Amino acid sequence: MPVVEIHLIEGYPAEVKSRLATALTQAVRVVVPAPPEAVTVLMHDLPASDYYRGGSPRKPADALPDPAELVRAYLAAMEARDLDKARAMQGDGFVMVFPGTPPMTRLEELLDWAAPRYRFVTKRYAGFDTAPGPEAAVVYARGTLEGEWPDGTAFAGIRFIDRFEVTQGRITRQDVWNDIAETRASERTPDGRD
Repeated sequence: MPVVEIHLIEGYPAEVKSRLATALTQAVRVVVPAPPEAVTVLMHDLPASDYYRGGSPRKPADALPDPAELVRAYLAAMEARDLDKARAMQGDGFVMVFPGTPPMTRLEELLDWAAPRYRFVTKRYAGFDTAPGPEAAVVYARGTLEGEWPDGTAFAGIRFIDRFEVTQGRITRQDVWNDIAETRASERTPDGRD
């Protein structure tokens, strides 16, 4: 039965502690073959007046946002075409790569690239998976796409997976894979016409 103990400066809300306990439990289970209920996490809150570093009192840092929730909010903003809101979630050096594209850094580039491919697209999510990394948290959003082709014909059920890197609470990279091109090609007649 693995036991993890962590000392925190008091002041973190319960939902932050719950996220931390879940993340620590998952981290243990990547290495130790234990079911979740066998991993014990003990959190010890220390009064802020009892915390010093370098001989000076310190305050706890604010918790970072949940990476999966940040990605979900970003994707919702993009679907609503609220580019200002989406941009506010991007970090320095943001880059995105979509199928068959060179790296793009501006959302307008993405919209220009997508315009001749489909009228609109929405996502149905099967799940969000988060993994910690040495520099960034990695979030995978997966599910299916639906929308309309440029001629107004509907499409649905197209697989996708988006991989995001979240650094210090901001999205710094997005890589996208989907079956849109294969689906579109299979709907064309042998001579290449719709």
